[in-house]
Formats: sequence, C-alpha cells, structure tokens
Amino acid sequence: MPRLRVGYWAAQEQYDPHTLIHYARHAEVVGFDLIVTSDHFHPWRDKGGQAGFPWVWLATLASQTSETELGTAVTTPLLRYHPAIVAQAFATLDYLFPGRIFLTIGTGHKLNEAPLGFNWMGYREKVDRLREAIEIIQRLWRGSAVTYDGKYYTLRRAELYTKPKKKIPLYVATSNVRVAAMAGRMTDGILTNPRGLERYRKIIHSMDDAAKAAGKDPSKLARCMEFKVAYDVDYDQALASALYWAPTAIPRGRREHVVHPSEFEELVGPKEIEKIKESWLITTSSDAIIKRLGEFLKMGFDRVYIHSASPNEDRFLDLLGRDILPWMREYYESLVSPVSLAYE
Repeated sequence: MPRLRVGYWAAQEQYDPHTLIHYARHAEVVGFDLIVTSDHFHPWRDKGGQAGFPWVWLATLASQTSETELGTAVTTPLLRYHPAIVAQAFATLDYLFPGRIFLTIGTGHKLNEAPLGFNWMGYREKVDRLREAIEIIQRLWRGSAVTYDGKYYTLRRAELYTKPKKKIPLYVATSNVRVAAMAGRMTDGILTNPRGLERYRKIIHSMDDAAKAAGKDPSKLARCMEFKVAYDVDYDQALASALYWAPTAIPRGRREHVVHPSEFEELVGPKEIEKIKESWLITTSSDAIIKRLGEFLKMGFDRVYIHSASPNEDRFLDLLGRDILPWMREYYESLVSPVSLAYE
C-alpha cells in the first residue's frame, strides 16, 4: 500500500504566479510532501481571476524548492495540448528535477479549449481521446521512435530525445467507473471526489479489478483526492473567501454553454452558493478539519491535496504544519498498521 502523501493545492485560477510561489515554498517549509497545481487557460471567475501557465510555474518552483514532489491536477492532453507535447514537457521537467515530477490528466472543461477555437466534443469522444493520449505519452516516455495510428492522433516516428530520468507517475482524474477501469489498466492511480462511500467503492473496485486483469498489483495504485477548505477565526470571512469558487458549482450542463469567466460569474445564484457551503469545509475549527480528513483517510485515500481558500493563507499553512499534517500521518499509520488505534 502506498504511504500517505499530503499535497498543497496551488490554485492558478485564484492567485498570481508570484503569490503562488510564495505559498508553495511556505508549504514545503511546514512539511507538505508535494505541490499540485491546476492547469487552466481561463479561470473560473473574471473579477480577480488569474491563469498562469503551470508548466513554466512548476519549473520555477522546482528550482526554488528541494524535496517536494511537483505536478498538475488536471492537465487535459486532448486539444490545446497535443499528447506528445505533454509528454515532452514533463519529460524535460523530470530530466531537470528527477523523481520529483508527476502528471494528472483528465477530460477537461470547455472554458479552456473553446476560446482557442476548438470544437468541444461529447463525453465518449473525450474518453476515447484520453485513452489514446495515455498510450502516446507513455510510449514516448519509455520508447524510441513512435509511430501511432489512432482515431484522433497520428505520430510518424516521433521521438523524445530528452527523456525523463525517472518513471513519471501518471494519474487520471475521474468520477466515472469506466474511466477508473482505464486508469487501473494503464496508469498509476486516480484523482477522484469523495462523493459518498458507496460511489467511491464502485470507482475503486472498477480500478482495482481492471488492474488485476492487466496483471498489476492494485495496492500500488494511488487514491488521490482534493480536499476543499476555507479556514478563519471569523466564519463569515472564511465563507466569503470560499465563494470565490462559486462558479465551479454551476451544473455541468449549464457550464458547457459558456466559455468566458465573466459569463460564469453571471450564472452564480443561491443554488451555487449553497453547493459551495456543502462541498467545501468552511470552518473556524481545526478539530473540524481533523474530523473531516479522518473520514477521508478511513475511505482509503493515500494522496490528499489540501485546496485552501482561506483569507489568511500563510496563517493557515502554519496551522496545517503544526497541528494537521502530523496528525494525518500518525492516524494514517494507525489505519494501515496491524494494530489499529481507535479514532474518535
């Protein structure tokens, strides 16, 4: 079973690159194992939005840190990024910073592709493109010249002359059982949302069964999650900060009809605000954070990415390093050790 890895989620959509570098360096100092960053062309919100290029940002951060693992969640290797270019970019990152780089891929969002002139497609095509992208990325990372004739992508003796120095972990972001099975067969794990224990079990069983059928050990596959939290001693301040992300609560069916962040802001209403209150932990209590994280660790997640929208991020990072991270590691060990401790 993989050991617990706790990550700090660096949100490119909310903070400018300099501010994110500062928070990420702070996160390494207080004890985070890894830094994960979002990969967007457009942010979710027009007012105050940011959208730095994450691959450049990762290289800059890697040069200013020493031990943390670094990667994306989620890169979409379908349209604006050709899979071979994704393979090249992350191979170069690993060449420069061996053993510290990972990549998470998924089917993405219209707001990042349609503004560049691409026609957005249905879910089945996105999944089929994702499968081809995984094949291309992995073949380029490990092979010599690659010729590939897919339904969507074609390579003619394409080769990475600068290859990764280490094996780059590749994860798939999904809440779909079929895609989870694909991840089990082809990658190193999944990033998924903890939307109820029963749903989580179905996704994990799909991944594990497919891994076994492919001759892989399911216990070595990572179970990653994003934990959304806004903390402050003043609840109203924490809530106001979390509501920056209200456009993400717009139902996907409505989101797929707009492409500009200003349109997303206009669609935010009472239902979206309530959904943020439900999906984010908005709290004044470190005990509430510990309780919620304990529930997720009991579900089986072993890579937890803490996405904070707290009003005072530096103060919250200090709290995490002092109280939360040590508890998480101790509790996780109690869950996987032969003698399990009681959880209150």
